[in-house]
Amino acid sequence: MSNPMEQFNIKPLIPIEAKGYDISFTNSSLFMVLAVVVISLLFCLCLRKRTIIPGKAQAFAEMIYDFIHNLLRENVGPEGLKYFSFIFSLFLFVAVGNVLGLFPYAFTFTSHVAAVGTLSIIALLFNISVGIKKKKWGYIRTFMPKGIPWALAPLVMPIETISLLSKPFSLTVRLVANMTVGHIMLKIIAGFIVGLGVLGAVPLLFNSCIIVFELFIALLQAFIYTVLSCIYLSDAIHSH
Repeated sequence: MSNPMEQFNIKPLIPIEAKGYDISFTNSSLFMVLAVVVISLLFCLCLRKRTIIPGKAQAFAEMIYDFIHNLLRENVGPEGLKYFSFIFSLFLFVAVGNVLGLFPYAFTFTSHVAAVGTLSIIALLFNISVGIKKKKWGYIRTFMPKGIPWALAPLVMPIETISLLSKPFSLTVRLVANMTVGHIMLKIIAGFIVGLGVLGAVPLLFNSCIIVFELFIALLQAFIYTVLSCIYLSDAIHSH
């Protein structure tokens, strides 16, 4: 049985080095690009013939649009709708990345801390920029909520700072852990299928059920990631 952790190895496809830094184009990079291409092609195909009464393809695209629109309105409010493009792109990138990883010989970039962590940090910086743009200097109140005596500032401000900086960590760990565990299970059971020969039909059936379950988890985790991003965006706009 092959090592179930091998599927997470990052391998350079096009070695590139600049001033001592390895910036190679890897299998992780390839599937990130592929995710963007799949999203672009999907919506181009679904919306190539737009009509007042939508067909199945157009209805599918509009369903995703309405889903994120309602999610943003419910969790952030009408003010958050101006940031729809960012949240919409975030959801699709994570969802498609999760689903692509379920295909044989594919690479799940959402199982890596570096990839998801960078995405989460971008989301945090976006939220901070939104908060600063809306509140100007009043954004400093994020670290010192109203009603708290200034004598407690040395205690409260570090706690609020840690709370803010922990948001990318919570987003990253939840997504990475779920994607990693699920793929390890699939790999281990797939090893039994090969090793048991004819009797491998039983683990094959079980593995098929897990794949369906993992598809659900992939979409669910993209949903949770997006909901938390909306909540953090709401904090930047409305809190304190």
